[in-house]
Amino acid sequence: MQGLEVPQPGSKSWLLDASPWYKAMRATAPVFHDPRSGTWHVFLYSDVERVLTQFSTFSSQFGYEAEEGGSPSITGSGSMITTDPPLHTKLRKIVAGSFSPTSIVAIEPRIKEIAGQFLSNVDALVKQGKVVDFISEFSDPLPVTVIAEMLGIPTEDRKKFKEWSDVQIGSEDMDYESRRNSSTELAKYLSKIIEERKKDPKQDLISSIVTSEIDGEKLTLQEAISFCILLLVAGNETTTNLLGSAIRLFAKYTDSMKQLHDKPSTIPVAIEEILRFASPVRGMFRVSVRDSEISAQKIPSGESLIAWIGSANRDETKFVDADKFEIGRTPNPHIAFGHGIHLCLGAPLARLESKVALQLLADRYSGVKLKVAEDKLVPMRNFVIGGVKHLPVEFVPN
Repeated sequence: MQGLEVPQPGSKSWLLDASPWYKAMRATAPVFHDPRSGTWHVFLYSDVERVLTQFSTFSSQFGYEAEEGGSPSITGSGSMITTDPPLHTKLRKIVAGSFSPTSIVAIEPRIKEIAGQFLSNVDALVKQGKVVDFISEFSDPLPVTVIAEMLGIPTEDRKKFKEWSDVQIGSEDMDYESRRNSSTELAKYLSKIIEERKKDPKQDLISSIVTSEIDGEKLTLQEAISFCILLLVAGNETTTNLLGSAIRLFAKYTDSMKQLHDKPSTIPVAIEEILRFASPVRGMFRVSVRDSEISAQKIPSGESLIAWIGSANRDETKFVDADKFEIGRTPNPHIAFGHGIHLCLGAPLARLESKVALQLLADRYSGVKLKVAEDKLVPMRNFVIGGVKHLPVEFVPN
């Protein structure tokens, strides 16, 4: 990876836009082994799709556990992210019904209500001629409030929950001890609610988790906490960053919001192009469990890989004018939500939240302008999940 005249992984420019690096790697080293980390990097659409799909060769089962004396995490025991079938299938079934398209559509009125509440604050700032931080005013609180309600957690705790979520994905600049303390705090909070639901189940996701059985046994407390943490993170980070990317793109492609205002029916198609062009999740990790070969590169058993979803979605061999943002692009076979058995459980929720948000925004505003240069934005310092911490904008009323 060294020597390429493009922003390198981890740099601010790369965190804001990794696509030049993806493009260079697809052209020069589409399957690359980094001797420093020992990780294989996979960039082409066909190869990324294969790594994400063939779980019997490229496993999600890393076997991560909480450290001794530590706290469960998103990759800990009981997490769908780090299991393969048959356990993955059984874990997914516990909450799959709550995330089915039918179930998600049923909560659309409530999502509209929540989004309207946060947009009223945005509207007030716009009327006062003030700059709006789109992240803190809207795209942060909307999805975390929704997932908090689905889990069965008091809405007043959403701000703290968002802080915990950001710590879990490593986007906050904290030392090890502070990060550990935050994870412990979250685990204790969830433990208390889990114990309450065991005694008095309700119609919420935590109740589903603690009352369900796998092969005749209920999840342990640690497994239940890890499950809740996964849903917390997956249920809000993707939508937050998807909406943030939408606004950044609308500011760059200045007629985009006007198009959505004039023809709201095109919003779902626009969302798919935002997902492709600025994938909220850059990549997913896997481990090879048998000797294999990817694009003529031999991958020994036991090696770690990262399948770069963001690169696959810009692959010129799969998408015409792949580096062009086409708000009405169709067909659009992107894999922003993954592929195969690990296709993101919360994809229908993220799509609905984004559709509701963009419909309400396009109804009110015909454009948006960034109030700082793109290179002055502060990115989340996360290798896998892309987004910015703040997004100061000025909305143009219809």
